[in-house]
Amino acid sequence: MIASSHPQATRAGVRALEAGGNAVDAALAAAAMLTVCEPGHNGIGGDACALLWWNGGLHGLNGSGRAPRELDAPRADGYGPRSVTVPGVVRAWADLASRFGTIGLADAVAPAAEAAARGVVATARVADTWRRAGERAPWPAPGAGQVYRLPELGATLRRIAEEGPDAFYLGSVAGAIARSSWLDETDLAAHRSDWVDPLTHAYRDVEVCELPPNGQGVTALVALALLEELDLGLHGEIEAVKLALDWASRMICDGPFEFPDVDALRRRISADAALETDIWPSGDTTYLCAVDGDRNAISLIQSTFHHFGSGVLAADTGIVLQNRAAGFRGQTGHPNSLAPGKRPFHTIIPGMLLRDGALLGPFGVMGGPMQAQAHVQVVRNVVDRALDPQGALDAPRFRSTGGRSVSVEPGLASAVEDLEARGHKVSVDPDPHQFGVGQMILRFEEGLIAGSDGRADGYAAGI
Repeated sequence: MIASSHPQATRAGVRALEAGGNAVDAALAAAAMLTVCEPGHNGIGGDACALLWWNGGLHGLNGSGRAPRELDAPRADGYGPRSVTVPGVVRAWADLASRFGTIGLADAVAPAAEAAARGVVATARVADTWRRAGERAPWPAPGAGQVYRLPELGATLRRIAEEGPDAFYLGSVAGAIARSSWLDETDLAAHRSDWVDPLTHAYRDVEVCELPPNGQGVTALVALALLEELDLGLHGEIEAVKLALDWASRMICDGPFEFPDVDALRRRISADAALETDIWPSGDTTYLCAVDGDRNAISLIQSTFHHFGSGVLAADTGIVLQNRAAGFRGQTGHPNSLAPGKRPFHTIIPGMLLRDGALLGPFGVMGGPMQAQAHVQVVRNVVDRALDPQGALDAPRFRSTGGRSVSVEPGLASAVEDLEARGHKVSVDPDPHQFGVGQMILRFEEGLIAGSDGRADGYAAGI
């Protein structure tokens, strides 16, 4: 099975499975297609991270890029050429294909190149988010149902299919990226993904797996640890998430970390008073997952950070560059402050669930700081509320937005009065795009059951 946020991406993954490919082959075909079908959320100018369960072992890939090795100032910009970090997507694709794939990177990328040249119909969601990006979007926003074409992106994808990752990190494409940003060609040539040891935390009878920092995955593990011995309903869930996000904003960086004192954090939670907490930062993403017949699984997420990233188009390559350098903190001495060759605090976090030492299934939710919050809510929906994947994804969510402010979807509107009585500043937000988009595939007995978030356009499919 494969699940993604766009119909054409899911179909590309299914075709890879039908051609004899495994879960990684399917995921790469879908991931490449998403760069064309959701060009504001992700692209080859962005980063990618993955968690894999493969032949009984857990593997993590950090495909996030670094700041320039030579800096012209102590701080990065929010957008523009000085907000760009080295794009990691293409190298991550190549590393995954080389280590775990069977059909090759070329066959995975080719359908996306063809779609970029032929044209893609803009869904209502894609058209709306494209329009909201305003001047940062490098191309005019299509209307819902209109066909848009990205021939220059298609040509670059074809080069990657034919020549591999060197077509991106060396030569004319690398030169175009360097001329369009504060990166140097040597920054691109030196880029490598990192294979990392995933983090795991037992929540009830399930092992929740996340990547270590510089990503925010540990945030979800901290919140779940707080909730293990907390019974304060929705208020308690919100407070646990807020404290985890606050800890993350101060501690997560491109370096070592220590898991916080969970008991001390839990003692800060009151039954009748909402806390003031911090969140860092915001962003945009796309997520997919796949499980094959051998019950190997991949959870993959990729992003340009904010919608259309930095707003910088690298010459005639069709590549929109990410603005991940905006993820650094501006305070001197902060662990996540800018430094040469450093990776910023990263929002993208693939998830994986294990039970009794075996695969339960991959899952993830896109949406900047919403990701860790949604990981907690989706896991709780599966483990505590016994919902199936579709029900766990479609259940109404809350979104902590900093301080004592929290937004809830209309399905949680009945809880507003109680939350406000406890000191929360609550708003009911009918816009589903603000609460993340997730996918999940879980093993049940001998079969697989999947869900694809109703807040987006995709679906789950199997063979």
